[in-house]
Amino acid sequence: MTDELPPRRRRVSAPIDTANAGGGVFERVKSAKRQSNSSANWLRRQLNDPYVRRAKAEGWRARSAYKLLELDEKFHLLSRGCRVIDLGAAPGGWSQVAVSRGAASVVGVDLLPIDPMPGATFVEADFLVPGVSEQLIALLGGAPDIVLSDMAANTVGHRQTDHLRTAGLAESAVTFALDVLAPGGSFCAKVFQGGAEKALLDALKLGFAEVKHAKPPSSRAESPELFVIAKGFRGR
Repeated sequence: MTDELPPRRRRVSAPIDTANAGGGVFERVKSAKRQSNSSANWLRRQLNDPYVRRAKAEGWRARSAYKLLELDEKFHLLSRGCRVIDLGAAPGGWSQVAVSRGAASVVGVDLLPIDPMPGATFVEADFLVPGVSEQLIALLGGAPDIVLSDMAANTVGHRQTDHLRTAGLAESAVTFALDVLAPGGSFCAKVFQGGAEKALLDALKLGFAEVKHAKPPSSRAESPELFVIAKGFRGR
C-alpha cells in the first residue's frame, strides 16, 4: 500500500453499497485446494471485501481505517492539533487517519515493525514494558489528547477464549490511558462482545465524563467486535 496520505480533514463518504461495490464481481480463490479452509475463507473474504478494495483505491494502509473514520464522524474524537498515541498500530491505518485529520503529533507502538509514515512516529515495542510509556510521551511531546487501540488477540476459533484474550488487551489499554491521558482526553478501543465489555464500560465511567460503545458500518456484520468510546477524562 502506498504511503501517500489522503488530504487533511478528509471526511468519510457515504457508506459503501456492499451489494454493488466492485461491479458485483466475485473473485474465486484459485489455490483454495492447497490451503486450509480457514486460510481459503480469509483470502476469499479479503478479495471480495468492498472496504479492502476501497482502501487500496484511496491509499489507506488497511480497511480498518474506515472504522476510525466512521467513529470520528459520529463521536468527534480527533481534532486538529491533538496528540495521539496509537496502541497496536500495525500496519498504521489508524495513525494514518489521525494524521489526515490534522493531529499535531502521532506516535504508534506495536510488537511488529511498521513502515515509516510522514507525520507519525512508530516504535517497535511492548507498551506494557516499564519505561515504554515514558518513551512514547517523550516522542509525542507531551501527554496525549487521545489514546487509540485497535488491538485484538490472535484468534483461536473459540469465541469465548478469543473474547477474553481481546478483553485483556482492552483492559491493558484502559490502564495505559488512565496513566497517560491529558485532562479532558479521549479513549477509543476495540472489544469483543461476550459479557466482559460491560465491566470495561463500568470501569471507564469512573474516569470519564462520557462513555459509549458502537459498531461502525465498516465492521463486518459477522464480527463480534465493538468499540468503546470514552470522552472527558477527569484526570488522575
